[in-house]
Amino acid sequence: MYSEFVKEFPIIDKDEFEKDEELIESIKSVKNTLSNMYNNLQFADSELIDYYTYQIKAEEAKYNYLIKQAKKKNLKIL
Repeated sequence: MYSEFVKEFPIIDKDEFEKDEELIESIKSVKNTLSNMYNNLQFADSELIDYYTYQIKAEEAKYNYLIKQAKKKNLKIL
């Protein structure tokens, strides 16, 4: 009965190159998101300043983590 409603997909492991590419794309995406959040913070109403501040802190933590992962792998991010 369960199999009638759920499609199962095989798990495919990524090779190191694909993992590195995904890491680089994640870093670029987070950097872009941070840029947008900084812009939004500049024009935020006083009620939304705390919201954007917390969002920026979270994205900065994610960005720092991803950068550390990239440095461990000696990746160059352009």
